[in-house]
This record gives sequence, structure tokens and C-alpha cells, in this order.
Amino acid sequence: MNGGPTFEAVARDGWQIPERLNMAAEVCDRWAEAEPNRVAVIEPRADGLQKTTYRALQGMADALAYRLVERGIGRGDRVGVLLSQSPWTAAAHVAIWKIGAISIPLFTLFGPEALAMRLQDSEARCLVTDAGGATRLREGDLSTAVAEAIAICTPEGLSCDGPRFETADTAADDPAVMIYTSGTTGNPKGALHAHRVLRGHLPGVELSHDLLPQQGDVLWTPADWAWIGGLFDVLMPGLWHGVPVVAARMAPFSTEECIRIIRQASVRNVFFPPTALRALKAAGVEISGLRSVASGGEPLGAEMLDWGRQAFGLTINEFYGQTECNMIVSACAARYAPKPGCMGRPAPGHEVDVIGPDGRPQEGEGEIAVRRGSASMMLEYWRNPRATAEKFRGDWMLTGDRGIRDGDELRFKGRDDDVITSAGYRIGPGEVEDCLLTHPAVASCGVVGTPDPRRTEAVTAFVMLREGHEPGDATRKALQTHVKTRLAAHEYPRIIHFVESLPMTISGKIIRRELRRIATEDVLT
Repeated sequence: MNGGPTFEAVARDGWQIPERLNMAAEVCDRWAEAEPNRVAVIEPRADGLQKTTYRALQGMADALAYRLVERGIGRGDRVGVLLSQSPWTAAAHVAIWKIGAISIPLFTLFGPEALAMRLQDSEARCLVTDAGGATRLREGDLSTAVAEAIAICTPEGLSCDGPRFETADTAADDPAVMIYTSGTTGNPKGALHAHRVLRGHLPGVELSHDLLPQQGDVLWTPADWAWIGGLFDVLMPGLWHGVPVVAARMAPFSTEECIRIIRQASVRNVFFPPTALRALKAAGVEISGLRSVASGGEPLGAEMLDWGRQAFGLTINEFYGQTECNMIVSACAARYAPKPGCMGRPAPGHEVDVIGPDGRPQEGEGEIAVRRGSASMMLEYWRNPRATAEKFRGDWMLTGDRGIRDGDELRFKGRDDDVITSAGYRIGPGEVEDCLLTHPAVASCGVVGTPDPRRTEAVTAFVMLREGHEPGDATRKALQTHVKTRLAAHEYPRIIHFVESLPMTISGKIIRRELRRIATEDVLT
């Protein structure tokens, strides 16, 4: 069953996206009607595999949609989804889209400040979570002001055999999902996407998995589904294609558990973040039986690609994108040999190039940009027209990355801003700085990423202490715990330098490039 054009059709004819489109119908309803017993989600458990069919998934989504409507949720309302990998996570997004509302994926690892910021900024009216999440929130993870404005909705106890919920008639450009992305200063921004966003991901996903779908394909990623890479590079494309998706989240990543999941669930297609690949390589792991391995988030390098051929018996396909416009470049070993040092070719339907200050494609190094018209491009930053305008240069959306066009392929050179890439996560230094400044010991601070062999970059903080507070291991640990428990475990500064002053511009802004120089040149003792 095919619900739309393949990457080959997009390459030949361009985007053919219908005017009316709803992702809930695309990833769930059409399969539930055509092949209700087809497997949608697989959960590896100690007592065997738990399989959720499309008919069951539709029943779960319909029941949850009715419950959300009872709580007053309607078109355009924002609804948070605080769940890890599970069939209910898929059902929650489908239910929200059925109503015509906007889903907001949220990491279960988020601390109270990170959650509160996103829920307040989006003016979310409801939060879908499980019983454990509800207990955590009610016991103090959210401020009273936020908690009183948010209705908590849990799927436990829902009857999933009720009447069908009529999926809203939405336009392809109607908003459907908002994913928060890290920024260089201040709070993260909400990238608002339309129902067409999934169609924009499909060509790149198909290529990165060597022409997905094939008979017997089963998709899995250890990455959280709250990340755009988990939600729209794996879960939703798998559901769209009728390829079973494995729900098995590990925290932290374990090579032994990874192998067990792949074997038990007969996984054939994996999206491994680079950090997971490095852990597997360090453990000397070899995994047979996979048909495709894709990776994105940061470049792998020739050594990692060579190891992948040995460990998996195949070539790892790299892909590239960002929350604002994802899956725009991909390698595909099944179609062409990868070029050393390159991350792949622009995926069909996306015009990606290297542009100069004048906003025109140029030879040599420049800023990687994607032309307006890509289906996976965001509508806007939520209620932030200034940041939206700054994201574009003429008809091109700026990625913030430097690159070189090498024939048909693109070569990644590095970040053009201060976003930190650590263990596959993109971390905005501004949010970490704001959190540190709430600690009574901190007078001022600056946060940057510094080279780390395992994580690519380590979150590194330069801290000026207030009078009466002494530098040392106790203070360092207190600051790390402060960030870890209020933002997220992956955002805390693993390295903290105590300094007497910080490099500043005339206007009073921290010069982060100078902090990176100080850290990398070992100027500090």
C-alpha cells in the first residue's frame, strides 16, 4: 500500500503534496482501514514481544482524542507529550493531530525548569504523560503557576474499543507539531511545523535506509522519540510506510541491551546516533543481520565508517538536517558509493547549497542553506518573528553550519554559531547559562562546547563566583547537580572552570570564541 510518492517520484516530479492533509490519517487511519492487523509497534519485553497493530493503535488514539476533547482541547491548541518510547507515545501524537491540535514532544529527562519553560512559552493547555510522569509533576516538578494552567492527561484506564474519532480535515500547511530547538542565547525556540513535515522527511529516510521499505524491514533507534531524529526519522516514517517500529528506550545506552533488543525484535534497520556508534566501537561489538544503519547529528569520519563496514557488514549512511528543516541531505550506499569526507547528497525535494554573504550559491566554503519550498521546513519560530526573519537570507534558510559543495555532495566543515553538539544532542549555551545564574554562588558565567573524544563536545562552563563562595570540587558538584536536576541530565556542564573575569564585548556580551580558545589551548591551570 502506498500513500504518496517515493523519493524517486519526488526527484522526478517535485513535491506533489495534496492541499488537504492530516498526519494522523497518513500514519494510522489509512493502514487501520486497509490492513487493520498489520503490526505498527513492537515492544521487546522479558516475557516476549508485545505487538500493537494499526487497528489497536487507532483505537488508542481515538480514545485519547475523545479524552482530550473532554478537557476542552480543540484546533490549534498546544498539547505536550511527555512520554518515552511506547505505543502510547505514537497514539498521543496521532490523537492530537486528529483533533487538529499541535503536539509538543518533550524529553522525559527534562527537569522542572526545562519543562516549565516549554509549556509556558507554548501556552500548552494539556500534557499527556503516564502515571509515573503525572506523579512526578504533581509532586513538585512544575511550578504552581504552570501546574494550574496545565491539565494532566494519562492514557491508563482508557477503553480503546469505543467509536471512531473523525480525524479533522486539515490543510497541508496547517500547524501540527512544535519541536523546541536550542539557541545560542536565551531560551530555546519552538520550531512550528505543518502536516506536510512528514512528507518532507520521507525521501531522506528512504535513502538513508538503502531504499526503505523492503520486505522484512523493522526499524529501531535508541534515540528518544521526543527528538526530531527519533520522531520524524524513525517512528512516523515507519508508521507511514507500514514498517514495524520497535519501542525500546535505553537510559543510559547499553551495548548489551542494544544487542538484545536487535536480536529479540529482529531489527533490520537502525538509526544510531554517533554517540551510540562510538560506544559500540569501544566495546568491540559486531552485529550481523542488519540491512541498513543510518546516522545523523554530527559527522562520523572515515575511521568510523570503515569500522561500520567491519562491525555491521554494510556501509553506514550519514544524513543531515536540523529541527527547523530536517532530513535534507543523505547518503545511500545502495545507490552510489559514499565520497570520503562528505555527508551525502541533497535529498529529492530539497534544494541545498553553500551560499555566501550575498545569499547566492558560491564555490568553496560557505554557509549550508536550504531554499524555501522544502516540505520539512518549519512554518516559523513560535511567536518569534524576529528570530524567524534572522533564520533566512533571501530565499534561503540558514542552517548555522559551514560546508563545501563537492560536486553532487556536501562536505560539513563545522558550526557557524555557538550551539553545542554533545552526545547527539544540540544544546544551547544560553539556557545552561541562565540556569547557572539562578544558583546563589554564581555571579556570572559563560558556557561553550569543548572537544571531547566520546561526545564530540563537552558542555564547559566558566564561572565567576559571588563573594563568600569558594572554588573547588564541592562547589563544582553543586553547580553540576543544579543544572542536571533543573534542565536535563545531558545539559549539565561536565567541565567547570572558576575564573576571576570573563571576556566581554563593549556591549557586555560574553565572547564565547575566546572562552573556547582558552579551554582548548589549556591556558587555564
